[in-house]
Amino acid sequence: MARALILAILVFVTQAFIAGQTLVVLHIRAVLTDPSGQATPVARHALLISDNPPSREPRRVVTSIDGTADVRLRPGNYTVESDTPVTFQGKAYHWTKTLDVIDGRESVLELTLANATAEALTPGATDAPNATDPSLSVRQWVETVVQVWSPTAHGSGFLADAAGLLVTNQHVVGDATTVEVQLSRSLKVAGTVLGVDREHDMAVVRIDPTVMASIKPVPLGCPRTAPATVARGQEIIAIAAPLRQERGMTWGAVSRVDARLITSDLRLATGGTGGPVFAPSGELAGLTSLPDERDEPRRGAVRIVRIEPVCDLMAAATKKATGTPAPTAMRLPVEPMQPAPVAAFKEAVRRRAGSLKPYQMPASDFDVSFIPPILNYAAQSQPNVSFSNWSDYVADIPPVLFVRVTPKMVESMWAKVARGAATTQGMALPPIRRIGSGFLKLRAFCDSTEVPPIHPFKLELRVSETDAIYEGLYAFDPAALGPGCGTVALSLYGTPFLRRYPPLMLVVRTRN
Repeated sequence: MARALILAILVFVTQAFIAGQTLVVLHIRAVLTDPSGQATPVARHALLISDNPPSREPRRVVTSIDGTADVRLRPGNYTVESDTPVTFQGKAYHWTKTLDVIDGRESVLELTLANATAEALTPGATDAPNATDPSLSVRQWVETVVQVWSPTAHGSGFLADAAGLLVTNQHVVGDATTVEVQLSRSLKVAGTVLGVDREHDMAVVRIDPTVMASIKPVPLGCPRTAPATVARGQEIIAIAAPLRQERGMTWGAVSRVDARLITSDLRLATGGTGGPVFAPSGELAGLTSLPDERDEPRRGAVRIVRIEPVCDLMAAATKKATGTPAPTAMRLPVEPMQPAPVAAFKEAVRRRAGSLKPYQMPASDFDVSFIPPILNYAAQSQPNVSFSNWSDYVADIPPVLFVRVTPKMVESMWAKVARGAATTQGMALPPIRRIGSGFLKLRAFCDSTEVPPIHPFKLELRVSETDAIYEGLYAFDPAALGPGCGTVALSLYGTPFLRRYPPLMLVVRTRN
């Protein structure tokens, strides 16, 4: 009885001691470097972590897209080993490493080719002599993926030809003939739409080839003699550059394959469609596209259109580009690097005594609203405030000044005559109004210098079940139209008659 009591006390004390120990962070980083010195992070590599001597089932962790994983462990001795090998340039690599995790000191474990165990691939395991795990071979194409902005949509695109030809979605470019192509936070250039395929939701955009001269294009394999091999249950990899996010890889499992589409559980963040999708072999298999809302209403869901039709579209685009100058490589304005201080906005809005509505000014057939970031923040909590197709972008509170141009409802001369005639018969009719003019474009001037917008957006305004016109939503750098300007002038252009309206003159003064 006494012995049992002593053992129980020891167990209790030991458990209390273990529970009281501080957990230590183990930083794991897996990276493979090829003979040229190119380092490739090993993403989604499963590792098993066991304590020594083993006291429980191994803990399983998976590296993130940058090849890293952080795990919190009690001080002690551990073995970290690969759950399955990773193939790289014709060999299979795996790791088995033992290390001490010391109390009060973070630990780092680097997994590289130098400390990996290499084994020859099993004959028949692959058809390629230099087989590489898909997550590693696909990573080389991440730099080819860009953001594509049109007045009505945002999407991904990728470099498909060294002549500066990019592939993206048709729904991204819409009816535009020119778009903005953003390669990084600080680099954006103009692109020309060379061709579209509405049936397969594909488009080809041309930029100055010098902008991406150092980047190897994704091989289309044209002319394609056979489609990429993709089967149900296999894993596919997509690369996307979502709205106001860093580009990266996303994985999904194939659920169905037919001659035109690949169906999977792949999901992307807003504005991410238009990027390439790769088969397990690493071959380009398709292009992400918007789903049919009737079949896939979930937010973030995508469909994959097979890449084969792009060959004919690229051939036509190449022919069209022959002998014509490429778009300029001049850099276009980008968002300010400093994000909007949303935390400060919250307090400022709470304390503000005045109106939180946008600053408004009338201009002929339009109402013009000026929405700085703080008023945009305030607008997000107001009901019935819609930014249509750019709602997701606006809701992210980008550090920009929005100028919104909304067509007015006007009454035609003949409607006024008809109401006057009705009045003589004793009938009082309300004004019969309609949209006077749709928005076409806006030009802004700081004194006599034109200020290009960061984004010349358009908002779709439905006027009936079948017809729509556009509002303007231009994004500017707040400093470009700030107190440094003696006057700010806006020139507004409308449709359908392409009328030009007199500039709206605004005097900007610095507040004391």
